[in-house]
Amino acid sequence: MDRFQYLALMAGCLLVTLPLEFWLAARVYRRPRRLLLTVVPVALVFVAWDLFAIRRDHWSFSPEFTTGILLPGAIPLEEIVFFVVIPVCALLTYEAVGTVLARLRARRPATDPAREDADA
Repeated sequence: MDRFQYLALMAGCLLVTLPLEFWLAARVYRRPRRLLLTVVPVALVFVAWDLFAIRRDHWSFSPEFTTGILLPGAIPLEEIVFFVVIPVCALLTYEAVGTVLARLRARRPATDPAREDADA
C-alpha cells in the first residue's frame, strides 16, 4: 500500500472536493474547456520546473511511496497527477465559495443598516 500513498492522497483530495460540484454548484466539471484552459498552462509550467529540478538533482521522489512509473525526464506519474488534481480541487473550492457568497449577498436586504453605517 505504501507505493500507492501519493495516488491515494490525490484520490482523497478529489473525493473531498467532488461534492462541491453538486451541493454548491461549483460548475467546474460542467465546463471542461474552461477547466482545461485553466489547468493545462499551470501544469505545463510546473512540470517543466520539476523536470529542471530533477535533472539538476535538486529533488527526487521516494520510490517507497510512488508506483515507480516514470514518465520521460524521470518524472513520476504521481507528480503529473498532482499538477492536475490540486488545481482542480482549488477551482472547485474557489467556485463553491463564490456560490456561497453570491447566495449570501442575494439574501441580504437592499437597505442593510450595517452597509449604511459603513458608508457614512
